[in-house]
Amino acid sequence: MAQAVKKQALGRGLSALLKDPDNDIKSVSDKNADKVVGNIIELELDVIEINPFQPRSNFNEDSLNELATSIKELGVIQPITVRKLAFNTYQLISGERRLRASKIAGLSVIPAYIRIANDNESLVMALVENIQRHDLDPIEIALSYQRLIDEIQLTQEQMSDRVGKKRSTIANYLRLLKLDPIIQTGIRDGFISMGHGRAMINIENQDVQSDIYHKIVSQNLSVRETETLVKNYQESLKPKAISKVKPSTFVVNDDEKKSFTNYFGAKVDVKVAGNGKGKITIPFHSEEDFNRIMKLIKS
Repeated sequence: MAQAVKKQALGRGLSALLKDPDNDIKSVSDKNADKVVGNIIELELDVIEINPFQPRSNFNEDSLNELATSIKELGVIQPITVRKLAFNTYQLISGERRLRASKIAGLSVIPAYIRIANDNESLVMALVENIQRHDLDPIEIALSYQRLIDEIQLTQEQMSDRVGKKRSTIANYLRLLKLDPIIQTGIRDGFISMGHGRAMINIENQDVQSDIYHKIVSQNLSVRETETLVKNYQESLKPKAISKVKPSTFVVNDDEKKSFTNYFGAKVDVKVAGNGKGKITIPFHSEEDFNRIMKLIKS
């Protein structure tokens, strides 16, 4: 929790730095530009304008309200990204849902990454250096990888070369961002480990994810116990196999059929199915014949 407070204080300090008109940061060569690139900064919502070329124009109102509720409870977990247009004026690059939901939630500021002129290589260097730090939590590392994909268009192979990590390792971090925001917050705050998070990734239902997360925390489950819990849940979703009936070896031979025919004085038909079930058909030719057979059955 103390870590989160530290980050917010840092964001406010950098925000004040950007409001100094005498030292306006316009490119990476300007004074203090290195403090901006790659860092999270708190920006007022009213200085951010929507990108007019944003291809997405329709936002589900219910989904936005749900996100706003989550933001009220947990804050904005993944910062938005903006481009600096002029002094204290910014244009949104990514994160319009988070921006809209933050306004609904009544926030006045939002955590943001700021892109400035000719900062591409500087940003890559800053993010790669950030990833190498030992005090980052798994979600922070995952967000840095995601930024390299979204903003610099690096592939996972290229990132692997840049940061010296296996592609599979990078993919495992990125998959954490598919988890419910509550679980991401739990990983950031140290309530659960990355291993716990990875065990839950393949569960698409976020309500189920949340239930399992609360069990992990309340019952202090290990990663292996969590994997077992997830496996049992996934097994419960599979359709139950229909038990196959073993074929019967029961057969009525000709002598047995002949015994029926001789006893009833009529050609008795005996049929047996593959499962051992069958039927016996006794024909009769008149009422008198029927009564004769009935006497034989009752005798």
